[in-house]
Amino acid sequence: MKTVSKTMLGLMIAASATTVYAKDMVIGITQNNVGVDSYQTTYEKAFKEAAASTDGVDTVVLDAGGDVARQIAQMQDLIQQKVDVIIIWPTNGKAVVPVIRKAQQAGIPVVVTNSNVADEGQQFIASFSGPNNIKQGAYSAEMMCDALDNKGQIVQISGQPGYTTAIERQKGFEDRLAEACPDVVIMETQPGDWNREKSQRVMENFLTKYDNIDGVYSGDDNMGVGALNAAKAAGREGIAFIGATNFAVGYEAMGRGEYWGSVYQSPVDDAKNALATAIAVVNGEDVPKLNYFDTPKITQDNMSQFTKPVF
Repeated sequence: MKTVSKTMLGLMIAASATTVYAKDMVIGITQNNVGVDSYQTTYEKAFKEAAASTDGVDTVVLDAGGDVARQIAQMQDLIQQKVDVIIIWPTNGKAVVPVIRKAQQAGIPVVVTNSNVADEGQQFIASFSGPNNIKQGAYSAEMMCDALDNKGQIVQISGQPGYTTAIERQKGFEDRLAEACPDVVIMETQPGDWNREKSQRVMENFLTKYDNIDGVYSGDDNMGVGALNAAKAAGREGIAFIGATNFAVGYEAMGRGEYWGSVYQSPVDDAKNALATAIAVVNGEDVPKLNYFDTPKITQDNMSQFTKPVF
């Protein structure tokens, strides 16, 4: 019997998002914070375009603006509207669990996109669609080991506190780093909140505090480039910058030889996979509980194999 991996199935679902013909349905989506970075902006655009090209699908597209209370209110509104399925990009993977449970009790399936909910919420969701953030963190750790020849002192700029993606990428990075190259020591971790300007300020403080920094791991390239900008302004050279979610600015910095590596993640694939997963759930199809799509390593050595990100 032929088997298909969850990753491959995720890609197959994503690829079919614009061709599947669903019964008439209304899909509600509440997003994390569209204005915070270009990844989320591109995701929203791709989601709307994919939905518009899919027959029989109407959408209610909302944005929580990074506010947990606002997202909970949006979830409650979608439940009141009796949409057929809700997609949620959680602002906080723990805080939204009660309202996800409320949706499930109302007979509305919930698909979590991009960043998963806490363990206690898993029983209430139909599927998670997105990247494997633990694996992404591990990939970044392996690249850091390679960049530093398995020894050195580094700092870490994490994402938004309490946000599942930030927690998982940090855990994946720290756990794998300890396994793969225990002589690479993390001196300090500070949040950059997915914001380039804040991450630049965080890095400025690191540079003032530490005379020797061999590497910087950032939870995404937007923060990583902020850290890179701080190092360039301070004239500090020889630092290996490793990120995740390869942004266009990270790709360009990689091409200049200033940025060592990242993890390639497409917001277009992310959005299409979430939409197709929601459609499949409503149509009663068999969908993996963890519907990951592929996010490979990208470095200066293999970047020519990847197209420049559009975000």
